[in-house]
Amino acid sequence: MGFEKVAIVGSGAVGLYYGGMLARGGKDVHFLVRSDYEAVRAEGVRLLLPDGEIHLDRVNAHASPESIGAADLVIVALKTTSNGALPALLPPLLNDGTAILTLQNGLDNEPFLAETFGAERILGGLCFICLNRVAPGTVKNFFPGCLTLGEYRRPPEERTREIAAAFRSAGIDCRLAEDLLETRWRKLVWNVPFNGLTIAAGGIDTERLLALPGMTDEIKALMTEIQAIAGAAGIRIDDAFLERQIDITRPMGPYRPSSLIDFLERRSVEIESIWEAPLREAVRHNVPTPRLRLLYALLRALC
Repeated sequence: MGFEKVAIVGSGAVGLYYGGMLARGGKDVHFLVRSDYEAVRAEGVRLLLPDGEIHLDRVNAHASPESIGAADLVIVALKTTSNGALPALLPPLLNDGTAILTLQNGLDNEPFLAETFGAERILGGLCFICLNRVAPGTVKNFFPGCLTLGEYRRPPEERTREIAAAFRSAGIDCRLAEDLLETRWRKLVWNVPFNGLTIAAGGIDTERLLALPGMTDEIKALMTEIQAIAGAAGIRIDDAFLERQIDITRPMGPYRPSSLIDFLERRSVEIESIWEAPLREAVRHNVPTPRLRLLYALLRALC
């Protein structure tokens, strides 16, 4: 593939973090920025890491995709609630060989992009990481985690390995997925309970959520339902993986998942991609999911 120029579409916590790390690693990174444009153009990007701080005082900040022009790699880090804008945003960034990597939550992101821009362009990435945008152009990393990349409906290709190598060179633990869909279901094991219950329990962080009496059992029950839906779709997730998701969450402290932040700041919450999509799969495979149904109904009422 031979990529150098990277366009970041969606310069929130995820886009700023991964774009900032790639820029520090030597890639020609261009950020499409909306509300924080003036701040990022003037002050750059600041990454607050568990072991230090990175400040990129000058970055390529743009207010329009036309200003960026065609890139070798487009990273989509918008919330899925903004997917309707992608058919207008992405074309100025594409040439014949441009790859599109979505780092979005939930299910069905790759099929949407494939239908709109061509399946051969599409890769997906799952961010097993805890990030919050704490100020304009500033992202705090609570848990380094890892990034897992895969091709849409294909095993990893040479470009997948090249992109993964670029992330690794930038200091990111990046892994390859033989089955991208399996990785998406594994991410849902965490996202469904923690993103959802922090909202439904009154807008509290993960530390307070886990301290509530009986809540760990409720979290495990929701995880077990996601495990069952995935299993019906032919994807095996073992019990030990479920336990690890709780174990890795406890040391994060008072972490606020992205959906909770959207809820508290009165922005649209990614209900369809994180909760409705797996619920549709449960119906399709006749898997009983009483807790997921209840959580989905609560989130619909609250959000």
